[in-house]
Amino acid sequence: MNDGIDDTVAPLTRRAAVSGLGAMAATLAAPALARSTEPNRPDGAVVATGVVFEDRSGAGRRQAGDPGLPGVAVSNGRDVVRTDAVGRYSLAVSDGDAVFVVKPSGYRVPLDANNLPRVSHIHRPGGTPAELGLRYPGLAPTGPLPDSLDFPLQRADEPAAFDVLLFTDPQPASEAELAFVRDAALTGVLGTSAAFGMTMGDIVSDDLSLYPRYNRLVGRVGIPWWHVGGNHDLNFEAPDANLSRETFKRVYGAPYYAFEHGQTLFLMLDNVRYLGIGTAAPGARGGRYEGRFGKRQLTFVENILRDWPRDRLVVVGMHIPLVTDTGSEDWSRNTIDRDVLLALLAGRPSLSVAGHTHTTEHHYLGGDGAHHHHVLTAVSGSWWSGPYDRRGIACADSRDGTPNGHHVLSIDDAGYTTRFVAAAEPDRAMRITLDSQFNTPTPEVARTYTIERLLGSPIPMEAVGSTDLVVNVFDGGPRTQVILRLGGGRAAIPMVRTRQPDPFVTQVYARNADTKKPWVSAIPSSHIWVARLPSDLGPGTHRADIEVLDEYGRARREAMIIEVIGA
Repeated sequence: MNDGIDDTVAPLTRRAAVSGLGAMAATLAAPALARSTEPNRPDGAVVATGVVFEDRSGAGRRQAGDPGLPGVAVSNGRDVVRTDAVGRYSLAVSDGDAVFVVKPSGYRVPLDANNLPRVSHIHRPGGTPAELGLRYPGLAPTGPLPDSLDFPLQRADEPAAFDVLLFTDPQPASEAELAFVRDAALTGVLGTSAAFGMTMGDIVSDDLSLYPRYNRLVGRVGIPWWHVGGNHDLNFEAPDANLSRETFKRVYGAPYYAFEHGQTLFLMLDNVRYLGIGTAAPGARGGRYEGRFGKRQLTFVENILRDWPRDRLVVVGMHIPLVTDTGSEDWSRNTIDRDVLLALLAGRPSLSVAGHTHTTEHHYLGGDGAHHHHVLTAVSGSWWSGPYDRRGIACADSRDGTPNGHHVLSIDDAGYTTRFVAAAEPDRAMRITLDSQFNTPTPEVARTYTIERLLGSPIPMEAVGSTDLVVNVFDGGPRTQVILRLGGGRAAIPMVRTRQPDPFVTQVYARNADTKKPWVSAIPSSHIWVARLPSDLGPGTHRADIEVLDEYGRARREAMIIEVIGA
């Protein structure tokens, strides 16, 4: 078995992570691996041969008149070879490996009935070992490799400008929550013009028997949909990382892979390394995990990047963030060997997207901050917690105050932007509240005041000078700028980015404990801006205008009416 997740890169020290690339990153990234015309055959490996062909007949199997395609990349998850002049390739394959074609620009791949791309073959001759006793089925025996392991492609028009739907952490734990995914997320994107969708893991929440229904629902969106696995997509009974994706492989195929679309290369990576059954805390199910790509997967990245033009965009999808605002020393929430990946991406236009933390974050990494890492809003928000709306769907505001939702990635050649879309209010970009010193999430306050009264108007004149105007820019980050204008000839007030919990979601959680998952609580947000109201804001009705320039320099504006009462 040679999935390669166990071939690890040593953890970097905090100093190495802060100051630049660690020694391991330099070691791996410096000399390019030599290209060989003969397959590298580890002990016990066999050689897969086949043809990548243009499926002109539409039969899915090569027919007379279906020409081989030269120069197409095929991989075993480590080595990358290019097809020869007649479309033929050969690769060494070990038990458990995935052989997959890297979809080239200008072609489309086969899709199943649910629009899942079918680009890989898992080589598991004897099937998933029965003695594992997996709760959810793994792979049936695949037997020996076919005489010719072929991959069909069909020509497709792919402009350099296109949109991608970015989902992460739909994470339904039950059939009821899967209905939330259907009605709160998928229904809202029906009729999309996006070229395809991507889900960055935690497709479900441990119950892998939900995969078939989830796939049927996603399939109705009508576009190809690519997936990587999360920590809640593991086979927890596995003894180690090497056997922890057996159900995922059966349903989706290769656990990591790449494809091209337009002028962009997409790397879909698996950085959830399972440490095995029995490694969790007493009473917890399954085992612990850490954020790690491993040497084999990073070697694949190096090999696939070798032939990709350095001026073209690379987009990397993964589950665990490279780095997160929620805890820099927790390797279950950060990626240990992130600097190796960053070294491989250096000097290229690149973006990486992740999920996992149920927060929304922007980070700029590398020595010059050139690599943009975007932690995406979870489709499930607060794990489908909170009061139910008029449709009977959990409101699910995230613990950093962002509503649950998804993002849209818009690509044009080597340039890109992302845009957050809230599930219930697609056009809303921010929340404005008034936070006075008496605003505490206690049962007494909750009984006395509604949220609207507590976090809005009117406010007594005596409390004006101790009241903060708080703006949660849902998809804000370190490059976002926020200004408050109060009118009446007053100068504009630059608002200060402040790491604190969102007052609104703090109140929502305090007032709805019976519909909140027990581990959910409001946490300091990375996209809160605060300004103290002027103490001379007198009695009357005032308009507060909020002007935002987001991470891409786009302007957004919203406003609030403030009533001040008193003598």
